[in-house]
Amino acid sequence: MIAHYPAEERYQKNLDWLKSRLSFSFGDFYDEDNTNFGCLRVFNNDIISGHRGFGAHPHREMEIVSIVLSGQLKHEDSTGHTAVTGFGGVQRMSAGTGIIHSEVNPADEPCELMQIWFTPSQPGLPPSYETSTYEIGELQDRLLPIVSGQGHAGKGVAHIHQDLTIYMSDLSAGQSLVHATGAGRRLYLFVIEGALAAGSSQQLQPRDAARITGETELLLQTEEGARLLLIDMP
Repeated sequence: MIAHYPAEERYQKNLDWLKSRLSFSFGDFYDEDNTNFGCLRVFNNDIISGHRGFGAHPHREMEIVSIVLSGQLKHEDSTGHTAVTGFGGVQRMSAGTGIIHSEVNPADEPCELMQIWFTPSQPGLPPSYETSTYEIGELQDRLLPIVSGQGHAGKGVAHIHQDLTIYMSDLSAGQSLVHATGAGRRLYLFVIEGALAAGSSQQLQPRDAARITGETELLLQTEEGARLLLIDMP
């Protein structure tokens, strides 16, 4: 089953410094029928104005991934980690038993990112933080793992405490990919740019998403080209 979620139907929050589209209940937005998709708890597409951001605040028992699409994102936390990340970079934080952090845009130009939260595979983990960088050219016409708890190793793959993998891809015009997964797995597909057909579903446009269950093989096709993110999870 492939359920299509058009971008315009997602909840939108517009502040003077933040524009955000929310895929699940978050903050002051609550929909009792839309709180999670498996272990995926938050998927926000944020645009943060220059020199603004989220000040120091606490988290517990959550795996938090920030994927920068443009601009810069600065992270600081109570374990002493500081990092500035741009496109091609990923920030992964395990809140575990408790951590305080901030995420701000240190530059003049806006920063766009995807912030993604997952429940961890087990509670009580020690808090930890990691910055990783993947090769942008390696996105071309392949599903490149950039975050994984499934044993994908190598440069540019951040580790996460959950049985999942986050892939990104730049699919050229006229190209297709097939992703095989195990029975009982869930897939979450997000179109960053371009347009994409997933299986037999209708065409997905920029910032559209699909929640996929009951499929062991997913065909991704594009006529005009697309940049996409795919999460394979329990």
